[in-house]
Amino acid sequence: MVDDVDYYELLGVRRDASAAEVKSAFRALAKVMHPDAGGTAGTFRLLKAAYETLADSARRAEYDRGVATAAPAPGPAARAPRPRRRMYRDEPVFVPPACDVPPASLPWWHLTKHQPRIGYVRTPGHAPAVGMGVAAVVLTVPLLVPDSLPPVLLVTWLALIVAALAVAVRLARRYMSAARAQRAAQAEFGERTVFGVADTEPVGERLTAGLLVDYLGRLPGARVFHGLSRPGSVFADIDHAVLCGRRLVLVESKLWLPGHYEIDDDGSLWRNGHPFRGGTTDLSAAVAAFADHLPDVDVRGVLLLYPARAGELTTDPTPGLGVSAMVPADFVDTIGTWLAADCATVDHHILRAVRARVVREPAA
Repeated sequence: MVDDVDYYELLGVRRDASAAEVKSAFRALAKVMHPDAGGTAGTFRLLKAAYETLADSARRAEYDRGVATAAPAPGPAARAPRPRRRMYRDEPVFVPPACDVPPASLPWWHLTKHQPRIGYVRTPGHAPAVGMGVAAVVLTVPLLVPDSLPPVLLVTWLALIVAALAVAVRLARRYMSAARAQRAAQAEFGERTVFGVADTEPVGERLTAGLLVDYLGRLPGARVFHGLSRPGSVFADIDHAVLCGRRLVLVESKLWLPGHYEIDDDGSLWRNGHPFRGGTTDLSAAVAAFADHLPDVDVRGVLLLYPARAGELTTDPTPGLGVSAMVPADFVDTIGTWLAADCATVDHHILRAVRARVVREPAA
């Protein structure tokens, strides 16, 4: 029934969302709920009614007072709006609590204190020494054999010297190339660990931005990103991301009603055992796009959920299409442990590729 649908929940916006946020949410949902995109005509009409109601300040005020404001049917017999039974009455100013997991309870937290800050590449520092060592061993062979070497041994000895010197030169070149790359990365990135500008207006994104800095961002090799575009896009499709070595997690923040959420194998959202119609996510497509863009990187997505009103919100973190639904406490524990397994590496090639997807950097 239409009466059982909350327009704010349907659009996936807060009760104090601005008209621009309502419009943005409608456009995103319209792309997937339009009949031409596989949706149903009835669902799309309901979505359009929600947008037209919440985008108009007068109709929205009446709606918030519990009065239906659908446009009257044309003709002289148009009926006056009838009272609308409200299924939910969220607190408009409710802000969910921030993550308060005790750091000492996290199995990986000791790495944030005892692991030194690392460089951008693993420079093969022993490469020249190995090459020169090989050459030295070969050069000392004549000291271990009689003064006169048979021709066959002499030729073999000379061949070994040439091979050893070639190995030494090759390793030295690799060392110099890696050292130059490290210096270039150091000049480009410095000690910077956060890239992009976090959107502080949506409550969920603000809470997640703080969570990443306070927890995951403390891993030695962690690099935090805000506002990433999906490969092939120019818009900030992804709220946040964290890169650690060759592991990348994409994070999307949502404020949804209390309840139990899970993601099915096909990526569909469920709440309390029923299909969830109060919001959508394209995070699985973003995970697939980044996995293709960075084939050597292990990519996963997390839908980080906060309650839109007072009440318990729980999730089943089993992934569907590479995306898991999580609450903040599970996120810092599970994802922190996953990233910590590769927290001593910063590959500047991967870092540069992810940073290139940042839509907006802070002003100088």
